[in-house]
Parts: sequence; structure tokens; C-alpha cells
Amino acid sequence: MSTLAAQETSDVRQGILDTGQRIMAGKGFSAVGLNEILTAAGVPKGSFYHYFGSKDAFGEALLERYFEDYLADLDETLRQPGLTMAQRLMNYWRQWQETQSFLDCQGRCLAVKLGAEVADLSEAMRLALKRGTSEITNRLERAIEAGAAEGSLSIDDDPDRVAQSLYQLWLGASVMVKIVRSTQPFETAMTTTRQILHLPKGAESTSV
Repeated sequence: MSTLAAQETSDVRQGILDTGQRIMAGKGFSAVGLNEILTAAGVPKGSFYHYFGSKDAFGEALLERYFEDYLADLDETLRQPGLTMAQRLMNYWRQWQETQSFLDCQGRCLAVKLGAEVADLSEAMRLALKRGTSEITNRLERAIEAGAAEGSLSIDDDPDRVAQSLYQLWLGASVMVKIVRSTQPFETAMTTTRQILHLPKGAESTSV
């Protein structure tokens, strides 16, 4: 395959994934048919099956690509220069508030939107979710450990359990904001996060 043809193939596949992520983040997985995605992407059905063997395979690829982008953003946040690790972590959760709300998230809340739904529909998608969320909590664990070592935060439990607890706290808050149509659950999660990391309110403030 020529370089140009390979690029065109990559662009078409990427276009289908981008369109599917945007639509499914709003409607869910089961409620969206392939025709809706392909019409919006301007791609014939035959092309879809050239890139993805089934809707489940598409969902798995969608989640893998989503987590790849998510983890790249998380790595960038946790490497911000001139900040303590506590400040970087709090920036991460502030960004979570901005991107995982009940308002239009433009595909950035895909794991929250699809998590409970697809875990019961497809083992492949469940495992993609498990891999992706494990990578997130692994990074949070290392960041919490580094923050404790530098003295910008402190914890009362193992860094792994703290990372798991905080990620689960924010996932739950993301579901609740959709139920109550209010950001109050995020405010509660932020207060609880400060308590778990022993951060006085305002001590970690920084611009991003």
C-alpha cells in the first residue's frame, strides 16, 4: 500500500471513530445505529466493515482510541512544569469537572457514558474499559505516591487504594450530575478529594 493510500485509509477510519464517539457520547451505544454514524461521517456501509468486523469491534476500537487520547492528556497534566504534584492532581480533577458534566461533552465523557451499558453487552468492550481505567488509576497511584514523597500531599492508606477510591468517587459524581442536573456532586467530590489528600481548601490553587 502506498503512503498516500495508507494515509487515506487512516483518515477514513479516524473519521468514523470521531463521528461515532461524538454521537455515542450523547446517545449511548445501543441507541445509535451504524447507519446514523455512517451517514454523519459520509462513509458507505461497505467501508465500515472493511475497517471494523462488527459494531462490537467498532465499540472496542472506539474505547481504545478514547483511552489513548485520555491518557495522553492525563500525562500532560501530570507533567505540568513549575507545579507540585498536588497542584497537578487538582488540575486534573478540575478538568474532569469541565469535560465530564451533564452538558454536551463532545465525546470527552465516553467512558462515563458507556461504562455501565457496554460492560453488560460486550466482553470485548468491558475488557477495553477495564484496561483503560486501570491505566488511569495506575497513573494516579504514581502521582499520589510522588506527591506524598515531595510533601505536597499526604494520605492515610496505600497509594493504590487511594487512587482507586478517588477514581471511583469521581465516576460516581459524574453519574450523579447527570441525574440531578447540577454540578453539586462535583463540588462534593472535590471537597472529599481534598480531605483524602489532606489539602486545605485553596492551598493547591493554580491556573492551568
